Amino acid sequence: MATDGSQRHRDAVQEVAAELFSVHGFAATGVREIAGRAGVDPALVIRYFGSKEKLFLRTMTMSSAFSEVMDGPLDGLGESLVRLIVGNADARPTALSTGVFAALLRASDRPTVQEHLRDAVDEMIVAPLAPRLSGPDAEIRSRLVSALVTGLLTALFVVEDPGLAAAPHALIVRRYGAAVQTLLDG
Repeated sequence: MATDGSQRHRDAVQEVAAELFSVHGFAATGVREIAGRAGVDPALVIRYFGSKEKLFLRTMTMSSAFSEVMDGPLDGLGESLVRLIVGNADARPTALSTGVFAALLRASDRPTVQEHLRDAVDEMIVAPLAPRLSGPDAEIRSRLVSALVTGLLTALFVVEDPGLAAAPHALIVRRYGAAVQTLLDG
């Protein structure tokens, strides 16, 4: 069992790692930088987490990002999902969209990261949605919704499409939400 000191060190490493990975990505973030900012020896980072990749996978999580919206009614869910991603005129985009998703996608050339990202998307969107949809193609429709959601996240927060960034949030919510809703409604 971890002592209070070692648990504080682990927590500090995870907090710093989550911030640095979200801002700079996997490749541009080093173990020494994480350790230095967390106030620990770099060897402790590896001892606690096994490798930089394992630390990345542990800190880059988004499993509950959509839970509140996914638990809501199916009617209007398309717009609710899109609104969550883009925020509204008075709010900033969600933390999920800005850092974690982009960091995971950029590092998805690594098989374990790709699997982690795929599992996270399945857990957030496909698993809660597929059983709620009617019709024989419910599973594929839930995966298509997932593809639309991840496509929008990619356009906004990885590619950083300037046209979408400048577009009114209400317009994106209405148009893209309608596309998502079409799949939900079958």
